[in-house]
Amino acid sequence: MVSSVDGIIAKKDNSVSWFETTDHYEKGVTISEQGANDFLKTIDCYVMGAHTYEHALELSKSYGWAYGDTPTIVVTHRDLPIERPNIELFSGDLNKLVDERLKPNYKNAWLVGGAMLAKDFIRLKLADELRLSVMPIILGEGKLFFDNIAQEQTLHLKDVTAYKSGMVELFYEIRK
Repeated sequence: MVSSVDGIIAKKDNSVSWFETTDHYEKGVTISEQGANDFLKTIDCYVMGAHTYEHALELSKSYGWAYGDTPTIVVTHRDLPIERPNIELFSGDLNKLVDERLKPNYKNAWLVGGAMLAKDFIRLKLADELRLSVMPIILGEGKLFFDNIAQEQTLHLKDVTAYKSGMVELFYEIRK
């Protein structure tokens, strides 16, 4: 998940222009396109909520489908358009999704959004890791990532990376 320093993951208008930063942190590392591509190659399934899927479809009109041919499962109760053969809709119990669909078929599924689905996975103890990229901006209003999660959750910091752009990536193991 990408968030502002104040924990906001989306502006009210869903714009993502705030992802771009003019900040410069001298001690930071450069974001490596090769490193990002190597990481993405380890993902063998994407899972996303309906709002994230609809936003990704809208962005794909300008930038192309960001998730390539990797299987993508959209968790929704609505009948959404399926524009690619590698996309499937899922409605139902998230425990069943993980136990019957994800675990038997995929080694590394990545929940790419949104906040409601991520909170459900954390509450149900279905998520193993949390990667949070914090952008150097305070947005002041918008959609919060961890509002009303309704439970305490212990995390273990596995890694942290500060980038020249001022973005900080936090990589946590979710303790169960």
